Amino acid sequence: MDKAYPAKKAIQDYVFTDGSAEKSVERKFAESLDGADEVFIYAKLPRGFFIPTPVGHYSPDWAIVFHEGAVRHIYFVAETKGTMESLNLRPIEKSKIDCAKKLFAKLSDGLVTYDHVDSYQELMNKVLQ
Repeated sequence: MDKAYPAKKAIQDYVFTDGSAEKSVERKFAESLDGADEVFIYAKLPRGFFIPTPVGHYSPDWAIVFHEGAVRHIYFVAETKGTMESLNLRPIEKSKIDCAKKLFAKLSDGLVTYDHVDSYQELMNKVLQ
């Protein structure tokens, strides 16, 4: 349990983040979600959860529910990356992310928003638009 983060707002008591660093992008993101007044509940999606895309299965990192009225997008699925520069993503990874964006836009009628972010602040920039 040493890699687990004891979460307050997650659907489980502990969140297992990727990366070995104690302050990895995912760990910092989980800590930010727990400390944010806007966040109602969140989940680190399990590896078994995936979206089928034409370029292979894709597994996003997070599902987040915000308090209604606090942000524009109440339901958000996020992929956390260490960079927002799409050029730094591997081409296959960028293709999967692009496919996921299109899928969530089509299936959710705008109720669920999907995007990749590198921090909680970047997430807030997207949900407040």
